[in-house]
Amino acid sequence: MSRPIARVLSYLKHVDEATTMDIERGTGLRQPEVSIAMKQLKEYDWINEKEEKKPGKGRPYRIYSLKVKFNNIITQIEKQKKKAFADVVFKIQRLNVLGKTTPVG
Repeated sequence: MSRPIARVLSYLKHVDEATTMDIERGTGLRQPEVSIAMKQLKEYDWINEKEEKKPGKGRPYRIYSLKVKFNNIITQIEKQKKKAFADVVFKIQRLNVLGKTTPVG
């Protein structure tokens, strides 16, 4: 998990909802970093996103909140990392087995 994503998750844990600008200010991240992090978090389906129209003219702004409880997100991350680790260990063990076989010929 990237540092910007971790920062955004940590920030959203402590607020009910936040705009992109709130997240930028609260995390010290730049707008492109926040946009990339939010895109990832949406792919994981961990955040809610809604748009609110500003009074008058202008582009509506997005408001974000956590869709999944923070502890559940941590549990999901732990499961992903444990599975990735198990996959690597399996591949290493497989290489060891292949390395011990004597080539025919």
